[in-house]
Formats: sequence, structure tokens, C-alpha cells
Amino acid sequence: MTARVAITHGAEIGRAIEDALDQLDLVHRFQGRLVAVKANDTWASPNDRTAVTQPDTLRATLRYLKRLSPRRLVVVGGAGAMRTEEVFELSGLAAVLRQEGVELVDLNAPPFVEAALTCGPRRKVVVNPFALEIEALVSLAQLKVHQSTTVTLSLKNVALGFPAAGHYGYPRIPTLHPRKPTGGFHRFIAAMVQRFPIHLAIVAGHPAMVGIGPLGGKTVDTGLVVAGTDPLATDVVAARILGFNVHAVQHLAEAARLGAGEWDLGRMEIQGLRLADAFALFWDRVYGGTPPPS
Repeated sequence: MTARVAITHGAEIGRAIEDALDQLDLVHRFQGRLVAVKANDTWASPNDRTAVTQPDTLRATLRYLKRLSPRRLVVVGGAGAMRTEEVFELSGLAAVLRQEGVELVDLNAPPFVEAALTCGPRRKVVVNPFALEIEALVSLAQLKVHQSTTVTLSLKNVALGFPAAGHYGYPRIPTLHPRKPTGGFHRFIAAMVQRFPIHLAIVAGHPAMVGIGPLGGKTVDTGLVVAGTDPLATDVVAARILGFNVHAVQHLAEAARLGAGEWDLGRMEIQGLRLADAFALFWDRVYGGTPPPS
């Protein structure tokens, strides 16, 4: 089956999300199921909320998912640089949850269990047991670069948000990967997404971050949304908008090797904006002018 990826754009991010999700076949994936939304919740402060999912992005996603009649809808958090509850309060995400009547489950908090991994540098990972109960997982990520993993999109949002920081420590990466992040780090991301499959990937460029990341980079509100039910295909498209092909992002190439989804742009059905037009729009918003030939 051809992987379908939707690219949309709008001055109002909620409308762009709705337009993207309308182009995907979602009801049978979420109706009657325990649905969890993993927002990007890495770090926030009173003066900087640009590194995480924005409140209007989360609100629009939750309202759309409610229309699909899930049995239960929750948001899961797993902040890596500070306590999850602090990030949600400082960023305004907690206010959205209260307004929408949606529960937050902190995957960093005990109790903890071990989950087996079938590949990668680690063969088990410590998680909150709720991670094993999720029936349909939504990765709600930001369109960002990352100094260790090149990009931080839907796959990394789950893979590095599910290991319990209450067990591994804050930040969790030095314990998970005591050596400098190398190929093993990327293989771990691919292995985690194979163990905890994503049923819907949403990547929002509201704002996008370039230069450095996942914190402290240049942020620009592009209004772009990339969404799909094949998370690898979705990330390949989003990475291309950032300027990277699949072979330049090692964890995407590793996920492709494991058969985690479609990686070839030529075998994808892209709905909404053409990829070339989305890349040109992104380049103009972030850098100004016409992008160089790709």
C-alpha cells in the first residue's frame, strides 16, 4: 500500500492540522481505542516556550481526535531535561488539558517495568507500564533540527520520550548512552519505534527550529504541518523540508533498513502542498529568498 503523507499550511495552525488529518483515513485506527498523544515536551521556561509543542497545536489535535470516538484519550509526557509537569505548566499545555478534560500520564514517573527490544544496542528499556497499554499512539512533534540526531521529528519524539527519566535520570541520555551519541544512538531510536509503533505522526512547524536544536536554535513560525499514518514516511518528508534526505539522518535510514515504513519519496502519495512548494515556503520563511537547487 502506498504511504500517504499530507502537507498543509495555514496562518492558523489548528486549521492546518485539521486540513492535514482530513486527508488521512483515521477513524478505524482510533475509534474505540485507548489513544495516547505524545507531545514534544523537552524543556520550557517562563521566557522560552519555543522548543515544545504549542498549546494551540495540542488543542487542535485533541479536538480532532475526539471526533474519532476513542474509548479513552490521554496525553503522555516524558520530558528529558526537567520534570514533565513543570514543562506542561510553563508551556501552557497543562491549561489546554484542563480545558479539554484530558488526562496527563507522566511516563517518567513510577512504577517502572522492563520492555524487551529486539534489535539495537540495548535489548531492554525501562518504561512506565502505561506505555505498554497504549492501543493507538499519536506522535505530535515539532519541525526541528537536533545536534545529536540531525532532526527531532516523530520517531525521536517517541523513542527518547518513552524511557523513564525517573529511572535513568535527568537528562536520561547519558545513562541510556554513556558514550557520545553515535550510530548506536540512532539504532536505539529505530528499535524503540519498532517496539512502540506510532499510528499517526504529526509534525508541526509552529514554530520550526533551525541552526541548533533541540533547544536554543532559531525559531520561525512556518505554519507547515506534515502528517501521515506511516511515521517513517512522514519523517522523511519533514526531514526533506528541513533540507535533509533520508540517508543524511541515520535513524531514518536505520528504521528503513528494519522495514519500519516507506522511505522512498517516489513511492509516497503526497496530498495537499507539493513537497517542492513546502520546501520553498519553508526556505523563504526561515532563510529568505529562493532555495538552492535540491
